[in-house]
Parts: sequence; structure tokens; C-alpha cells
Amino acid sequence: MFGIAGIVALILGLIGMRKFLAAERAERDWFDTFYYTFQLYVLGSDPLQDPQAPLPWELQYARFLAPLFTLATLVDTIRLLLAGELRKLRSRTARRHAVVCGDTPFAKALAEQLFATGERVVVVRSAPIRAFELRHRRFLGVSGDPRSSEVLRAAGLRRARYLYICGDDDQFNHAVSVTAGTELQLRRSSPWIYVQLNRQQTCHLLQARRLGAAGSNRFRLDYFHVDDAAARTLYRLNPLRSPEPGGPPVRLLISGDGSFPRVLLVETARYWRSRGGRRDQLQIDVIGTDAGRTLATLLARFPFLDSVCRVRAHNELLDTWLPRITRPARYDRIYLCHRDEERMLDLALESTELWLAVSDAVFVCTYRATALADAFHGGEHNDLLDEVGRKLRVYPITTRACDAHLIAEDLTERLAMRFHQRYLQTTHGNASPTSAVAWSQLSESMRNANRAQVQGIAAKMQAIGCVIAVRNGEDGLITERELEQLAELEHGRWCAEREGRGWRHDTRRDDRRRRHPDLVAWQDLPEPGREKARDAVRYMTEMLADEGFTIVRLHEPIRATTG
Repeated sequence: MFGIAGIVALILGLIGMRKFLAAERAERDWFDTFYYTFQLYVLGSDPLQDPQAPLPWELQYARFLAPLFTLATLVDTIRLLLAGELRKLRSRTARRHAVVCGDTPFAKALAEQLFATGERVVVVRSAPIRAFELRHRRFLGVSGDPRSSEVLRAAGLRRARYLYICGDDDQFNHAVSVTAGTELQLRRSSPWIYVQLNRQQTCHLLQARRLGAAGSNRFRLDYFHVDDAAARTLYRLNPLRSPEPGGPPVRLLISGDGSFPRVLLVETARYWRSRGGRRDQLQIDVIGTDAGRTLATLLARFPFLDSVCRVRAHNELLDTWLPRITRPARYDRIYLCHRDEERMLDLALESTELWLAVSDAVFVCTYRATALADAFHGGEHNDLLDEVGRKLRVYPITTRACDAHLIAEDLTERLAMRFHQRYLQTTHGNASPTSAVAWSQLSESMRNANRAQVQGIAAKMQAIGCVIAVRNGEDGLITERELEQLAELEHGRWCAEREGRGWRHDTRRDDRRRRHPDLVAWQDLPEPGREKARDAVRYMTEMLADEGFTIVRLHEPIRATTG
């Protein structure tokens, strides 16, 4: 807009100046005309200092337009020079915001998704951020290496609500998390830290180490992998059908290699269990050159798998398996999860046998073909490609994983939700009105109480000389004496948490006045209260096994002695 005004001022000024000089009968060439016209932009022009002839209308307009253009350009230049400093100041003083570190497409998409849900976002990038690059997204931004404390402080880390570390190198992400942990030492209120890892197995192993870390209650930190979030999203967006009584079971086929088919199988079983489905109502075939060993590893790690669904492994390629599928035994769904994405896409697009072998859809799970997924499923008026009668679904893993709410459902959150669910089951309807609600309706203080129970696992493990490790078919057993010891620790943790929220002892429970009869020392606690603490410890080991973890003993167990 201002550029157009500057050009109009120049044209009108040249025309008007030429007419004016002619009326003044001044012998001036075109060079003089240009020179006098350009002087209009700095609030002055020599011939206009003492004019003898009237000013043409073109010159009248030009002598106002030109200075206005100069003023606007000056203001915009000052804004450009100060934009970086203003952005840094706003980032440093932000509060209750989300900090997203990383130069990856996932980090960019996550920042946009967070902003779309109403979060204030500060992005931290190693690459320079241009002055107005983030203006149209209304982000705040800091340029620099997030492994530096100064850069994280410039992003307002200490006052942030969340920190997402999403670099493309795991060592880089670890370094940023270490810097953040050092920066947040001894702070009463710290942001929740989520670290993206690019290897799913490493993610699971480090989650075990985090659960057993002594500082796990100092601030909340967890690791996530895109596969886990994408697998959970799949069934939220595409739920399975419910089998009719006496009808055929739901039949699924998972074909592929890599980490996603393994994660998808476990998440399918969890989803089916959450719906209350019976084991004989879900049948899953796993196809792959190493499917037998993969299934054996998963059954050893997740003991609930075999009790939730019927799973069979077939050590062969999908190409040889498809011709043997007959129409009456079609699958409800087929999931293709191959590392060779080009070959997988070719198979899904050209194999009529594949289309005829499924009654619902073939899901092509891909990390890279995001644009192709948009072309197939862009919307009612933006679907550029035929979905083969809605039997072909391209599922973009990275895009579907980019959900802040799913990332927030980390291991700590899932275990806290399980503790609350167990509480509801064991109280048999006698829970307090503030606690006898679903997790989504639970107050934040009550949620924090369940999260504190998860964070207390580390202290219990250290008390009996154990650590948490990835499960491999066997569960560590706790002796009766250790059970009693851990139950006493759990009761002490519960009392400290309640008293920290203002609860006091009374002979009768009163939630409104924050009174509870169990707020006493262990030796004074009645047997029903002790059994409640023991049950929490027993359920802890069951819950860890359900998430693929077990207790590993570092020395001989403490056993009860007999006189």
C-alpha cells in the first residue's frame, strides 16, 4: 500500500514539477526535474521555496503524498529493527505458555496445533528467525541453541507450563532436557517436560529409568515416540465395529516391519480391553518375515496381550499370504506398516486381492506420504483421489502423532489414571463425591494426588533395593515383609500429600472440612486402612507389568523372620 503511494507521488511529482518549472520559465532539464521531485520526499524542494507561479494540482498532491510515504517507510524500518528485540522481550516475560524446541517439521506442526487450541507458544530454533516470520502465526520466537541456559531463559522456561523438545537427534534432545533440569532445580513450580525420541525401543527403556529416578518428583519429565501417539489416535478417529452376539469376530491383519506394527498390536489390545471386548471376539494375524519372534517378544513384555485377543504370527510376506484369503473369511481391516513405503503404496494402489480381502478398509501407515494422505482424504470437496470405495486409507503417522493432548497422556498420566480407576473399583461406591467421578471430571488437585502416587514409585523401589526394567517374561516378586514395608511407605506418602493440602485427622471423614480418620501413624492405622495401602502396592506391580515393565532385584530379598 505504501509502495503504491510512493510511486503515485513520484509520477505526479514529475508531471507537476515539469509544469511548474515551465510556468516559472526556468530553464531546467529532466535531471533537475528528477532532483527537485525527489526533494519532495524530505519535506522540501528548492523551486517551491519562493514560487512565482501557481502550483499544478499534480504537484499539490505529490508534495503531501511524498512526505507521508517517507514517514511510513521510516516507521516500518524502526519496527523492523526493533521486532527482534520486542519478540525476545515478550518471550522472556511470557507466563503459563508452551515452549517448543526444535527445527523439525514435527516441532513446527506441534507449535501450530498448540496455538490452535489456545496455548501461548514460544518456539526455540537454532536457525535464525526473520523479523516478521512468525507474525502471521502470532507465535513468539527465540533464535539460538536450546542446549544453552541463556536461550531457555530467554524463552521464559521458568514461567512456562510445558516444554516440548522435538529435535531430530536424540542426543541433542537429551542435552536440552539436562539443561532444562539444571535450570529448574529447587523450583516449586516447574513446567512439564516432554522429550521426543526417534527410536521406540530407547523410549521405552528410558521411561523405565525415569520411573525409578530419585528426582522424578522434582519435576515432571517423560519421553514420547510418534508411534505411540499415532497408534492411540488411530482408534480414536477410526473405532472398530462391535461384534453382534453370536456373530463373527473382528478380524485384523497387521503386516510390516519396524516399530509401528508392534506398537499398533499392543494399542489394539488396550483399545479392545477398554471397550470390554471378549478375547474370542478379536482375532489378529501378524504377517512378516520375523513375525513369530516379534510376537513372542511382545507376549513376554505385555502379559495382558494373550488374555485380550487371539493373535497368530505368520513368518511370510503379504504377497504370499493374500492369495490364500477367501472371501467368507475376509478381514475387517488390514494394516500395512512397511519400512519400504514406496513398495507398500504400490501394493495398496494396485492389488485388487488386497481390496477384496477386507470388508472395512486397508490402512497404509506411512511416515512420509503426508501430502498423499491429504490428496485422498482432504475433505468432502477436496478429495483429489479415489478412495476405492472408502477401502483405502492413507494414515500419516507423524501428522496424527502431533497432538498435544495425546503427548500429555504420558506414562505418568496413564499410570495416575489407572490408580484412580483402581480406587473407584476398590471403594465399591463408598468413595467421596469429589473422588467418585471419571478422570476427565476429577479436580486438578485430585489428579495431582494420583500423579504423586506414581512419582512415589521410585522411593519404594529404592527402599527394597529394586529397580524398574523392561519386562521380559518374568515379574519380580515382593516378599510379605517388603509388602508391609512398602505399604507403610505408601501410607506415609499419602499422609504427607493430604496434610500438604490442608487435611487433618478426625474420627469421622468430612471432605468439606478436610478431615480423615486415616491420617495417623502406621502403628495406629486400623487394619482396613492398612489393607488399602497393601492393595495399592500390589496393584503397582500389576500395573507396571501391564505397561511392559517389571521389578528387578539388585540384592537378596528381605524375608520375614520367624522366632
